[in-house]
Amino acid sequence: MHALVAFFDDEADRKIRDLQRRVGAQQQYAPHLTYAAATTIGPKVRKELREDLERLWLPDLWLHTLGTFSTTDNVLMLGAVVDTELLAVHSAIHDVLASKVKNPSAYYLPGNWVPHCTLAHDLDDERTKAAFAQVFPVEPIRAKVREVSVVDTQTGEIDVLKKASTAPR
Repeated sequence: MHALVAFFDDEADRKIRDLQRRVGAQQQYAPHLTYAAATTIGPKVRKELREDLERLWLPDLWLHTLGTFSTTDNVLMLGAVVDTELLAVHSAIHDVLASKVKNPSAYYLPGNWVPHCTLAHDLDDERTKAAFAQVFPVEPIRAKVREVSVVDTQTGEIDVLKKASTAPR
């Protein structure tokens, strides 16, 4: 599986990792927000994404809402504030991906996407409740996008598509 993700600046990364430690989570990857996922995001599509991302401004994210996805594998997460800039980036990414990737995940498609950063996953109901209580209330975290990358969830390989500008905004 390939995931198109945004990794965060050092300060946001540190704050999120602190929350993850407080709930005893073991995360395979650095804190991130996932824009899209598919079985394969091939080289040709990555090239198109690189070109498109160069034209896009990547807005800061406000990770503000502590919540859960209650499924067979519960997830504790920080939801991002959804604004027009975030939706515009997401839409532009999916315009490039449309009909060009294998088996796109429906969870990340426009209209279904819940932008978030996972704090812990694969928790049973009791551990989910305890983890929520452990970190509630959460101070909002301003997360600046450091880079956008494709992550191969099987091998751990990370292909950086865009590094964020260091110019002041």
